[in-house]
Amino acid sequence: MSEPLRAKSGELTADEILDILREGRRVIVEAEMLGGVHEVSLRHDGTTFYCDTPTTLHKHAEEEEMRNCIVKMGYAKDE
Repeated sequence: MSEPLRAKSGELTADEILDILREGRRVIVEAEMLGGVHEVSLRHDGTTFYCDTPTTLHKHAEEEEMRNCIVKMGYAKDE
């Protein structure tokens, strides 16, 4: 498995993140939440998209759902 790409919130666009996930790589996003800076792991297993935060694991069956999550949570920069 290849090394995950590490980025800070707002460093990549949602399209760039999704392209990397479709290639089979994970994206580790450094995000401010819960009063501190935490790492969020984004990944795709070929069927399901995952957003693993410090408090929960979100699963998305559709790419558009994952895009909405990435944008809503502020992981991507404005396009």
